[in-house]
Amino acid sequence: MTIRPFITAAALAVLAVSAVRAADLDDLLAKAMGDTNTPALAALEMRGGKVVGEGARGVRRNDRPGAVQPGDVWLIGSDAKPMTASLVARLVDRGLLSWTTPLDKMLPELAGTMRPEFRKVTLVQLLSHHAGLAHDTTDLKFVETFFHDQRPLPEQRFAYIAQTLKEAPESIPGTEFNYSNTGFLIAAVIAERAGAEPYETLIRHEIFEPLGMKSVGYGPTHDGQPQGHINGKPAHLEDANPLMFAPAGNMSMSLRDWSAFCLDQMAGAHGQGKVLAASTYRLMQTPQPGGGSSGLGWGIQPSLAGHKGPVLMHAGSDGTGFALVALFPEDESGILTASNAAEDMGGDKSTKAAMIALLARFP
Repeated sequence: MTIRPFITAAALAVLAVSAVRAADLDDLLAKAMGDTNTPALAALEMRGGKVVGEGARGVRRNDRPGAVQPGDVWLIGSDAKPMTASLVARLVDRGLLSWTTPLDKMLPELAGTMRPEFRKVTLVQLLSHHAGLAHDTTDLKFVETFFHDQRPLPEQRFAYIAQTLKEAPESIPGTEFNYSNTGFLIAAVIAERAGAEPYETLIRHEIFEPLGMKSVGYGPTHDGQPQGHINGKPAHLEDANPLMFAPAGNMSMSLRDWSAFCLDQMAGAHGQGKVLAASTYRLMQTPQPGGGSSGLGWGIQPSLAGHKGPVLMHAGSDGTGFALVALFPEDESGILTASNAAEDMGGDKSTKAAMIALLARFP
């Protein structure tokens, strides 16, 4: 199991030196794949609140001839975190949850067993990585049990967070940034309780359906779609994350559907979003106290590769693929890139290179 946090502007800037202004998107993707072993790469460009370009190049599996197509679904990993944050925000807007309720009140059945440091943690702290939680549980054997767990996914998530809330904090909650998948799984459990549905059903009803996102799936992509790769071969289930991990990053979708979410986030910055109150979009896209330049689900940077921000960013990986998003809400422009290869095959390198090359074409 491998999860990566959002990419920094500094890391992308290193690649800007070799960026090539490609006149054609297919040519751009070919150059981005370069000498890597990435089987396939896709990108989508948004400008002025609209999709203006989309392309895909390569093969869905490196042991079969089927070529990727625009409209294929890609695993986006932790890039789903802003979607989970939006689900929780939607429930707050509806009055089913509150930003300020402490964790011991939202999960009273765990109040007596969780570490005392976590009892007053809020949803804002969970979703901005300021809850003091570790990145993941250190008990990898415990995580591996969920690959074969037959219980309903909400029960699996509850079992996971019950264990992780007993583990020592990385820092005092509210004092500093600590990237944490666990925080998003805790928030999802809270949302499931408030919404009376499993996370996968709830987010579909509250976020995906209102935005017309029909291609979303959970776990590995199904046969006939871009499959993750690691160690030079198509990945197996246990190379990635358990199904219960979806709220922290285990979703797949088409780039068009991903862009529907991103376009709504940018429209929301102008008071024109479809699923959240204007003040809620602002909260999601505002860095929270404690460092780390993290909003709710988003990394937020002042600029990127010479382009003035604010920039909403995230990177996603389950260890078998890599995906990046960079949004410029002020002019409602942005870029999505995704590959179906792990870092050992250059999936991260090709995805970042495509991002940089597309940024070079921005005004």
